Amino acid sequence: MADIERDPARLFAAPAVTVTQRDDGTILLQSPLPLAPYQRCIGESLEHWARETPDRAFLLERNAQGDWQGVTYAEALHKVHQIATSLLGMRLPAGQPVAVLSDNSVQHALLMLACLHVGLPYAAISPAYSLMSQDHAKLKSLIRRLQPSVIYVANAQRFQPALAAIDDLHDAHLIVSDGTAPPPEARTFSSLLGAIDDAAVTAAFSQTGPDTVAKILFTSGSISEPKGVINTQRMLCASQQGKAQLWPFLAQTPPVIVDWLPWNHTFGANHNFNLVLKHGGTLYIDAGKPMPGLFDASVANLRDVAPTLYFNVPRGFDMLVTALRTDAALRKNFFSRLQVMFYAGSALPQNLWEALLELSQQETGQPIPMVTAWGSTETSPLATDCHYQAPHSGVIGLPIPGVELKLVPNGDKLEIRVRGPNVMPGYLKQPELTANAFDDEGFYLIGDAVRFADPARPERGLIFDGRVAEDFKLTSGTWVNVGGVRIKGIEMLAPVAQDIVVTGHDRDSIGFLVFPNVAACRQLAGLPADAPPAEVLAHDAVRRRVQQGLAALKNLGGGSSTYATRALLLTDPPSVDAGEITDKGYINQSAVLKQRAALVERLNAAEPGQDVIV
Repeated sequence: MADIERDPARLFAAPAVTVTQRDDGTILLQSPLPLAPYQRCIGESLEHWARETPDRAFLLERNAQGDWQGVTYAEALHKVHQIATSLLGMRLPAGQPVAVLSDNSVQHALLMLACLHVGLPYAAISPAYSLMSQDHAKLKSLIRRLQPSVIYVANAQRFQPALAAIDDLHDAHLIVSDGTAPPPEARTFSSLLGAIDDAAVTAAFSQTGPDTVAKILFTSGSISEPKGVINTQRMLCASQQGKAQLWPFLAQTPPVIVDWLPWNHTFGANHNFNLVLKHGGTLYIDAGKPMPGLFDASVANLRDVAPTLYFNVPRGFDMLVTALRTDAALRKNFFSRLQVMFYAGSALPQNLWEALLELSQQETGQPIPMVTAWGSTETSPLATDCHYQAPHSGVIGLPIPGVELKLVPNGDKLEIRVRGPNVMPGYLKQPELTANAFDDEGFYLIGDAVRFADPARPERGLIFDGRVAEDFKLTSGTWVNVGGVRIKGIEMLAPVAQDIVVTGHDRDSIGFLVFPNVAACRQLAGLPADAPPAEVLAHDAVRRRVQQGLAALKNLGGGSSTYATRALLLTDPPSVDAGEITDKGYINQSAVLKQRAALVERLNAAEPGQDVIV
């Protein structure tokens, strides 16, 4: 393992930032590194690697027998040209995207790449809206807005209820995987793999440029109804070029990743997938997810494949730490050639940060860099990057090359805004939302707040300081930093709390609605694996651990705006239909508070019930 580079000073560009102060208190931040010329379109990377490393594995997934199978770069390019020929032959209406309802797969990737190659807009829609929803309301809304020209599903039987629900809302061609008894009107995926019209594909590829619409990606809905974000080729290519300049080691070590993060979200698609493609790496498509019953598949994949980079959201790292501590074979393989660990989506609780660094130190003799970045679907997603080892969790880094940040005083916070080639031109068919998304200087109003890790040394980066709209006041007039309290609460209530919703708006004190880690609670209580959740959460050992956590949070000091006085363990998981959770595991705080208003009242009752932990 001595030949594996893990020193942050040699992996990454040196952290630096240019700071401009305005008289009104506004602060402008830029990278001193100018953004180097970037590609015309994403397809240039596929063409390049198919020439340079034609036999290198590009995309792999488990087949029915459990073996890895997929395509090399040369095979991928050939199939992309075949699919592009078929799509162009359909003479699809301009501007009407190819919509994918299914999970990540090699077929999904090839269809996506074919669209990107010849300038056809592509839209991936969360499979949860088709497979987990009972009323398909969000799916119907998005299909009405998109008016897709093509709809692809991997399994016609699984998606039949969803397809029936939207049948009268579109005139799209339906494409399904082979061997799944397709409806009479559907085409099979293999039917797209015919002869190649080189002239047509070459002409369309040459016309695909920076302003071409590449994707319509919908926001996760963690704050409001999903919005259709227009992603241009410029956004995707500029974002990856900025990353390449800050992570120069990728040019020497093509990345190998095992990744589950969905391509209907910008993290999994624009950041992870495009990073592999940009640098000629290999992507093992992980069919597991950080959810009970599904994470075992991820663990099996990580026992089998040693990644060089590992990406996940905090919930995934929570489950991974438990597995790494108890599985020596997994731990040895996982860390064997790992260079960087990367979390995103929300702040990583400090206890998980420390556990991952400790485990990597034990296994490799040195802590493996743990880093993050910050952005949104609207910024494709990279706006800042923490390309150095921060001293603790929560440091989101510095602006990437080409990006300008504007920090605007907003109460006692600094609201952050973004401008650059990575930023969207607007929302699909929502001109009013688009107009309201930018300030008078063209900076995107993302709605987040930040603070400097060290105001005297800005090169040490920014710390995410919550969302401006989520914070609230107690009756004392004291502001509550919801993001900070939530993260500290999860840390202090470990291992009981998987996520927390913070209550207390216009009340005397803060309360916690706790989505519990039921498996960890069973272990804490010494109960069998099939013990009902209600019995587990009522157990004295679990309740006592919550009381200890609440006391520890209060003892940190800081006043009533920094700790909760009460907690309620939720027996019902967050609802997809109600918008309480996304398929990446992000909790929508406002939706939970709205849907569970009765529980908020019970939590704050003058005479708390027995289920409220005080």
